[in-house]
Amino acid sequence: MSHVALKDEFKQRIVNLQHAAESWTPAETIQWAFDSFSPHIAISSAFGASGMVIIDITARLCGSGFRLFTLDTQFLFPETYHLMHRTEQKYGIVIERVYAAQSPEQQEREYGESLWAGDPDLCCKLRKVQPLQKKLNELAAWITSIRRDQTTSRARTQKIEWDAKFGLIKINPLADWTDKQVWRYIHDHEVPYNSLHDQDYPSIGCTHCTRPVLHGEDPRAGRWSGFTKNECGLHVIEPAPVIAEATASDIAECGV
Repeated sequence: MSHVALKDEFKQRIVNLQHAAESWTPAETIQWAFDSFSPHIAISSAFGASGMVIIDITARLCGSGFRLFTLDTQFLFPETYHLMHRTEQKYGIVIERVYAAQSPEQQEREYGESLWAGDPDLCCKLRKVQPLQKKLNELAAWITSIRRDQTTSRARTQKIEWDAKFGLIKINPLADWTDKQVWRYIHDHEVPYNSLHDQDYPSIGCTHCTRPVLHGEDPRAGRWSGFTKNECGLHVIEPAPVIAEATASDIAECGV
């Protein structure tokens, strides 16, 4: 069988498994992911509230034996860097920091001052999307903290899906959780979180493109304010395929 045929067969098994995965808890989803893809799997996190829940659940399952990486744009808030340090201390891990090919100074020399203000899509591409692509080339699967209730473009997110943009398996254990469930978990388990969340920052990105959200605004209104943009390009959801019932053999072959 050709490489393309094997890849298509594997993608179909993932599609077949999606129905069964809808009943899994976040812990069951994460356990399946590590059982199936270790050591070629890692958590991607920007250390938002949902991301901290994923890290805490994984640490309870795996101890410190898991990979965690972040896209360090070098424009993050001091509070985010402080949380990264606390996370390493609490969970006994070393965060893999992924950087853009150009430093902020090099980017300014090539594209001009404040690229994020004139062309935020290009800035995100240079500092997030391209570095992520390079990182994901090392992996067979990645775990994210995206949820269906965050944006309309994420509404069809599956707990397990084929990431057509980056060409690997994408696992979203909190896909069906609400914001209220996330914060209940954080408070019940004393999970550290970014102090900016207490200052009207429900969604936190780079300093230049994130502001506090005003009363009554959408939770992501503080991201790229003034632009018709609410995604950085990392989580482009492809149209969902028709999901078939999972058979016992499909599930067994996918590592459950």
